[in-house]
Amino acid sequence: MLASANVKKTYVLDTNVVLHDPLAVYKFEDNAVVLPIFVIEEVDQFKKELSELGQNARHLSRILDELRNQNGRTLDQGVPLESTGGELRVAVPSDMPKRARGPGEMDRFILQMALDLRDEHPDQPLVFVTMDTNLRIRADALGLKAETYEGGRISIDELYSGVISADVDRDLVDQLAKRELVDADALGVELYAHAGVVLRERDRPRHTALGRFDPESGTIVPLRVGREGVWRVRPRNLEQYFALDMLLSPDIHLLTLVGKAGTGKTLLAIAAGLQSVVQDGAYSRMLVSRPIFPMGRDVGYLPGTVEEKLNPWMQPIFDNLEYIFSSGRGRGRMSDHRNYEELVESGVIQVEPLTYIRGRSLPNQFLVVDEAQNLTPHQVKTVITRCGADTKIILTGDPYQIDNPYVDSASNGLTVVAQRFQNENIGAHVTLSKGERSELAERATQLL
Repeated sequence: MLASANVKKTYVLDTNVVLHDPLAVYKFEDNAVVLPIFVIEEVDQFKKELSELGQNARHLSRILDELRNQNGRTLDQGVPLESTGGELRVAVPSDMPKRARGPGEMDRFILQMALDLRDEHPDQPLVFVTMDTNLRIRADALGLKAETYEGGRISIDELYSGVISADVDRDLVDQLAKRELVDADALGVELYAHAGVVLRERDRPRHTALGRFDPESGTIVPLRVGREGVWRVRPRNLEQYFALDMLLSPDIHLLTLVGKAGTGKTLLAIAAGLQSVVQDGAYSRMLVSRPIFPMGRDVGYLPGTVEEKLNPWMQPIFDNLEYIFSSGRGRGRMSDHRNYEELVESGVIQVEPLTYIRGRSLPNQFLVVDEAQNLTPHQVKTVITRCGADTKIILTGDPYQIDNPYVDSASNGLTVVAQRFQNENIGAHVTLSKGERSELAERATQLL
């Protein structure tokens, strides 16, 4: 029997779903969850890997092993999921095909099993769940209802920008412009913790003042960043003003900066880190890291030592450091500050791949994680839980430029964290929309 009489629907899960989230079997309420035997075979291929996929594969194996022989029933018969009231079953076809040889054949076997299960019980709704876009298209073409896995998915279009505008009386605008606190209740709008606020005079919309909502005091506080910026990096638009203020605020321990290429996410974060570590002494060190997801051949194909292999992936960070330490306009002459090589050699600045952070404890540090859109929610959780006392972590990235095949714009760790922390007093978020790298870069982003 496919499922008990009280089960509403049957969900057939693809391999990528359980590799992305091994707890997905518990995420379908009181419905029946079916894993084709081919999913177990594919998961088995990852069990020895030291990556997150390997961890998830082993986690799923432990879950299935614990569920075996529950209430005298085996996995092929279907075992109850007590926490949800549903049922889990490992489905085996009556005629097992030979081992898959060519690419994509295992996907075909899994899809065929979903079709067979649907045809066996036409009166029971069946949904095929996969994170593979092409497989969903193939399923739909075959008349099979298919959905993506929604666990932990955040619509990027619904992600709030971190900036709110409010039309108010002139005296409130003048009050904030004089760097006085403004009662947030006087605005009449809902504010998330540490939201950037633009106060506009009702009768004169161009008369404005900028501030940030402080959830502890319930007031709008003036921004601490002026036109001069920090470390010769000057904000060029409203969003960058808010971002710099949040980067320098000691009350914010986690900040997400989302934006397309050229909006200044990494540059602002590194400049604020230098100000906080080198100038203000608020942190013992600035650690800048990024995940390694090659667009072409993997790092192992490159010649040289480990450091030489990793250098191409770390180079964008060094490019930003070099720009900051150059002259005010970034055109040649070195700054009168120490050059960044000295700070790197002394350990004040540390640049390394994200892989090396696992297992460490990072207290009293200014931590910048670049290209965080390539991380899964679990990977981001692993990084954040490395943060010790008095550490500030900044996650930057563009959800529309993802190199990791196992996440997309809605399921990556960056957008998930931005949404989950949007109303936490220790968290803040800004979406940077205007490119400031150059007119050419901005037009290329728009037109190409």
